[in-house]
Amino acid sequence: MKIGELARRCGLTAHTLRYYERIGLLPYADRDAGQQRDYDASILVWIEFLHRLKTTGMPIRDMLRYAKLRGTGDATNGERRLLLETHRVAVAARIASLQDSLSVLDAKIAGYGEAEQGLSTHAPVIETESGRPLRARTARAR
Repeated sequence: MKIGELARRCGLTAHTLRYYERIGLLPYADRDAGQQRDYDASILVWIEFLHRLKTTGMPIRDMLRYAKLRGTGDATNGERRLLLETHRVAVAARIASLQDSLSVLDAKIAGYGEAEQGLSTHAPVIETESGRPLRARTARAR
């Protein structure tokens, strides 16, 4: 398939695909008689994997290292596994941190909801020692 078709199918621009090829993330494409890139459909699986690595925050230098090891063949399976395991630990830590942050956001949102509910009802009247009514202030969300 030509680069335009590949770009359409994988969601990247032709410019990005050429860049990935130039830096070594994509293998050099075969060329047709007119010297235009002619990609095999199997490249889509690799591009999807690269997208997953990028989405999970793998640095491009590690993606390049993985791609180079992949190009070497099965003898590098252990190194590739180790690279992915190391990256997985970092991704899991980021997910845990995001979960913690999500919990804080949920608590804050609930606090605003409670504060809004409190504003919709009248504050209780409290008698002071002098007999004058004192209204309790509702807490403000920060």
